[in-house]
Amino acid sequence: MWFYSEKVKELFKNPKNVGEIKKPDAVGEVGNIICGDALRLTLKIDKKTDKILDAKFQTFGCASAIASSSAITQMIIGMTIEEASRVTNRDIVEYLNGLPNEKMHCSVMGMEALEAAIAQYRGVPAKKETAGEERIICKCFSVTDKKIIRAIKENNLKTVDEVTNYTKAGGGCGKCRLAIEELLREFWAKGTPGETCPKESPKRKLTNLGRISLIQETIEREIRPHLKADGGDIELLDIDSNKVYIKFLGTCLGCPATGVTIKNLVESRLKEFVHEDIVVQEVK
Repeated sequence: MWFYSEKVKELFKNPKNVGEIKKPDAVGEVGNIICGDALRLTLKIDKKTDKILDAKFQTFGCASAIASSSAITQMIIGMTIEEASRVTNRDIVEYLNGLPNEKMHCSVMGMEALEAAIAQYRGVPAKKETAGEERIICKCFSVTDKKIIRAIKENNLKTVDEVTNYTKAGGGCGKCRLAIEELLREFWAKGTPGETCPKESPKRKLTNLGRISLIQETIEREIRPHLKADGGDIELLDIDSNKVYIKFLGTCLGCPATGVTIKNLVESRLKEFVHEDIVVQEVK
């Protein structure tokens, strides 16, 4: 079951700035209804100051898509085009007080629609970073290698499941998962000069909501892939202050080495990425 913040629930039930601006100064369209998500963003801009006076959206998608689309309009009204051009999908997620890992692609869609609108207003091609030929990797959702590589770079993605969460690639028939693995391997083998992989600081002060979200994110990114590689899995059952209650699944269930796995993998990673006071307990 996915965890939605109160902000996401509110903007889903009562979305802001729905509709379309008549005679807009900029339009950004991304996605495809056939693939399940689509967003059209229209902007009214003061051409003397480049300030965004109004923003409206029309979207076809889930609760997270609606909330993310509404969020991006609220965030950018009052910004200049230059300020809006620096908004990232991480800013959208932060504004929403978090999104389920499986719904991160909705924040990416909002960012891409904004980039497309700004590019149209400026009369330049939409932002397309990273090397690689423009080729379709995921035919189910028409996701290219450039989009995948950019998501890997900007969000420090390390696994195929993470790529799926941010781009939807690999979430259909699954035939492209090997190609995604290869892109991941190539990107991290080459590295990016002058850049390091960001980590969440375990020292920062977290709200309860932020703590829960970071625990869920760490399990998905740092723990579950290791367990799945050996046929196991993990289920997050409950969080009580600094205590995290989990249940092992698959080959991990009943394994005599679960105590070691809890200390050396689960608890260790949560201490590193969330907070050093985390204690993990297995529920059998």
